[in-house]
Amino acid sequence: MLPHSLIHRRDLLSAATFGFGSLALSWLLKQEQLLAEPVKPPLGKPTYDLHPKPTHAPPKATAMISLFMQGGPSHIDLLDPKPELTRLDGQSFPGDIKYDNAAQASSKILGGRRSIKKNSEVGADVSELLPHLAQIVDDITIIRSMHTGVNNHGQSIDALNTGRAVGGRASLGSWMAYGLGAESQNLPAFVALTDPDGIPVLGVQNWSNGFLPSLYQGTVIRPREPRILNLDPPAVLRGTPQENYLGFLGELNREHLGRHPGELDLEARIASYELAARMQSAAKEAVDISQETAATQALYGLDRPETQEFGTRCLIARRLIERGVRFVQVYTRNQFWDHHGSLRTALPKACLKIDRPAAALVTDLKQRGLLDSTVVHWGGEMGRLPVIQNDAGPEKVGRDHNTYGFTQWLAGGGFKAGCVYGATDEFGHHAVENVVTHSDYHATLLSLFGLDHTKLTYLRNRQEVSLVDKQPARVVTDILA
Repeated sequence: MLPHSLIHRRDLLSAATFGFGSLALSWLLKQEQLLAEPVKPPLGKPTYDLHPKPTHAPPKATAMISLFMQGGPSHIDLLDPKPELTRLDGQSFPGDIKYDNAAQASSKILGGRRSIKKNSEVGADVSELLPHLAQIVDDITIIRSMHTGVNNHGQSIDALNTGRAVGGRASLGSWMAYGLGAESQNLPAFVALTDPDGIPVLGVQNWSNGFLPSLYQGTVIRPREPRILNLDPPAVLRGTPQENYLGFLGELNREHLGRHPGELDLEARIASYELAARMQSAAKEAVDISQETAATQALYGLDRPETQEFGTRCLIARRLIERGVRFVQVYTRNQFWDHHGSLRTALPKACLKIDRPAAALVTDLKQRGLLDSTVVHWGGEMGRLPVIQNDAGPEKVGRDHNTYGFTQWLAGGGFKAGCVYGATDEFGHHAVENVVTHSDYHATLLSLFGLDHTKLTYLRNRQEVSLVDKQPARVVTDILA
């Protein structure tokens, strides 16, 4: 025991940390199953790269294109029609509603858009606003029972994109890059294609690597030319001078890294420089849609002003996955589908922009024999409520947020063709049959890529974390081929 005069704060904390009090606390936590199991550190320092990685099981899918409709498309106006809404249009809603914006809330039911039924094997109802999607409905799986239960845009985006309704976590594309690597070493594993009118809610967090090494963050390809900045070296450096310069720089980087082993940010920075050099020719060729036939360009709607821009990005997405990019996410602009008002005009405009290009992507992949190995996803972070918001006249009404039951569709990569799964209640408010949470969605996606959601983990602060991160999750086998 130290004399009283010699006891310092540091000594006291040390004694308390390793004394009987801490032992008793550890025993109590263990008894209550609140003490995390220690994770054994790896024997050597881990290394991170984008080389192809072995999977836990044979994969069905090797690439994914996600068409992310930021803002929340109205499922009950597009892919989950509710005759009861039409019958009771204008009457008071008979149950409880979870509003996001109570100030503009109304209890009046708002009938849905008219649907057309494609003469198909599944007979799925598709809105008149999506005529091109109706033509490929036999090639897709429609999930009508999505649920995140967090009614704000950012939180629901985080849930669907990172696994939890909190910020700072790694995005789905980063987990794909981490778990699978890239099939091409001349292009990024994860690419984000942003809208020329602005990036979505949460901005760069949508393609963030979070706590994963920065090597796995998404690479942004701009919506306008030049689509990738600073690819061309100055004229005086082209050819042999640049090769000599990059070779010398590589030697310096490797020497510096040797003195600082395990510095993940340094490793990622060096890897990004090396990738940028390799991208100078590969990336230019990948985004050059002038090589596509006139028929292909017309298929995506590049000959029409309403669809030209989004169609171009969908076509670039196909070219990227053809060349070994693992995950491509195509975004609409900030709140493009957030129709709190003017639903009658804003929703048709939004559908016109994306319908033809999205259907063309599925058709084109199928024609090229790529759909079987490529997952195509379409959907936003939420749906909309069955009642009027902003009850200020027919042309101004809209719908508030609904994350308790909404719709997304998927195609290819092992998903069933011509499948409708799950259901919301008669008003489209809550998912009530075969509910699919964001954790179920992630577990199912990873399984198609041969990855076990319980085994794809990353050691962070001596604790293993994952995309699903110990939340209840199931692989939804009923929607798999």
